[in-house]
Amino acid sequence: MEQLHIIGGGMAGSEAAWQAAEAGVPVVLHEMRPGVGTFAHRTGDFAEMVCSNSFRSDDDERNAVGLLHWEMRAAGGLIMDMASRHRLPAGGALAVDRDPFAAAVTEKLKSHPLISTTYEEVTDLPSSGHWIIATGPLTSAALATSIRNTTGADALAFFDAIAPIVYAETIDMGQAWLQSRYDKGETEDEQKAYINCPMTKDEYEAFIDALLAAEKTEFHEGETAGYFDGCLPIEVMAERGRETLRFGPMKPVGLTNPHRPEKPHAVVQLRRDNKLGTLYNIVGFQTKMKYGAQTAVFKMIPGLQDANFARLGGIHRNTFINSPTLLDHQMRLKSRPHIRFAGQITGVEGYVESAAMGLLAGRMAAAEIMGRTLPPPPPETAMGALVNHITGGAEAKTFQPMNVNFGLFPPIDAKGGRRGRKDRYKAYTDRAKLAFTEWLS
Repeated sequence: MEQLHIIGGGMAGSEAAWQAAEAGVPVVLHEMRPGVGTFAHRTGDFAEMVCSNSFRSDDDERNAVGLLHWEMRAAGGLIMDMASRHRLPAGGALAVDRDPFAAAVTEKLKSHPLISTTYEEVTDLPSSGHWIIATGPLTSAALATSIRNTTGADALAFFDAIAPIVYAETIDMGQAWLQSRYDKGETEDEQKAYINCPMTKDEYEAFIDALLAAEKTEFHEGETAGYFDGCLPIEVMAERGRETLRFGPMKPVGLTNPHRPEKPHAVVQLRRDNKLGTLYNIVGFQTKMKYGAQTAVFKMIPGLQDANFARLGGIHRNTFINSPTLLDHQMRLKSRPHIRFAGQITGVEGYVESAAMGLLAGRMAAAEIMGRTLPPPPPETAMGALVNHITGGAEAKTFQPMNVNFGLFPPIDAKGGRRGRKDRYKAYTDRAKLAFTEWLS
């Protein structure tokens, strides 16, 4: 049987390799790390989480990303399996202990009898064979150039920012407190998933002033700041209006400060980042401030005045292709149909979305090698909605990275009397689960 070659061992490449191998197709997984590194990665492990440690909401009844979790589990997804095994308390979110998670994914792939790995940089699009390009947002310059030369279209780019991580022992719990928003933590351990730092109105205004005045990372010549709205740097949000952060990552609702009776004007929330509870990342605080400025500004947050940072925030260029123009409904490059693309390079945003597109690409490629065609999941499903978006559901001229959301799904018929948002979302997930189960069978 012919081999399937996969370039990139991130979320999408790892999931694609697992799905194809489980279908009985031999796989060669090509990864350039650690020989050729990136500024964001620290290891050579597969599925390394370089930004947040969260797969976001695990609610599969009223949340689109939670539904995507459900579909991936139903399809025997490796990423969801390993995430569940290395889960950390995070209320309704699926957060993981990132290093053991990546190590476990790596071990599962390397121990599979049909998967072989090679550590090398692939610099040109291959001219023959069966291939999946899953190089993610940090595609090497050489391969990105080859993609542009082959397709005749420029790759699009936006800037993604990394949130800082704080050592828990340096947080002043005399000012901060442990609480999940709306007390969604189901157990005492889950209540420790989030640390909250309150701000008065004066403290908030001073923080915004410092944020706006702080020295920022400069862009290189010819680059533009085309940010993805779901991952905006906090200073960009602040530039859009002084109250933007207070209605975004610093919203004070659903929290009660046990130290002071008055309601906080704003709250900075930190989420547990490892199983030991020694690290917490500052939720929603992606930033392009320079390191010195970050330390000074973040220490203005009550409770973080003596904080030590395990990692400061950063900014990097993310590359993605104009998928609606370049890919067919089988996720194949129209000009070279022996090549599929999967993951964040296709214009989906997020760990889960990337892995889901890897799952589909791996299954589709395996089916093709075995002489049949696997249709995409129905558009009523989360996976189907995503793949439809990147292969024709989006307007090519204005195509931008997208998280899964119910806006990508065909509308629910309102005749059943479902008018409330929660009931409407439940109707989306009920319909999707039925459709996805039929597709799997």
